[in-house]
Amino acid sequence: MSERPGFDSLQVGDPVPERSFVLQRADLVRYAGASGDFNPIHWNARAATQVGLPDVISHGMLTMATAARLVSDWCGDPGAIVEYGTRFTDPVVVPDDGAGATLRVSGTVAVRDETARTVRVDLVVECAGDRVLGKAQAVVRLS
Repeated sequence: MSERPGFDSLQVGDPVPERSFVLQRADLVRYAGASGDFNPIHWNARAATQVGLPDVISHGMLTMATAARLVSDWCGDPGAIVEYGTRFTDPVVVPDDGAGATLRVSGTVAVRDETARTVRVDLVVECAGDRVLGKAQAVVRLS
């Protein structure tokens, strides 16, 4: 991992290096246990296809949290993220094929707030060529 960014070293337009994160069916089961969300569309292919989905899909909040890892790893402190929000635009299909689903996440510094010493990072989150989160933005307080 590269050196943690400092507020003074960042400018609008600076990239947050892209990373990929793999989600497997086992991750969905672990998340279901941790969150209490046992909806079968997140672990049972038959249930997912019966409601019109192509296969099992990731929990939206798991997708959101996985994307936020780009920012928390980049800034070196998950507690530095003071605000985070997104819109869910497309489900993340997680096939039971050993490969799972790969989230590609990249970011750009979009706003600098001198007074608060924060930056807003706009994220692009894609899976299988589709944008799965829209208007994904994290506000990060940096020293």
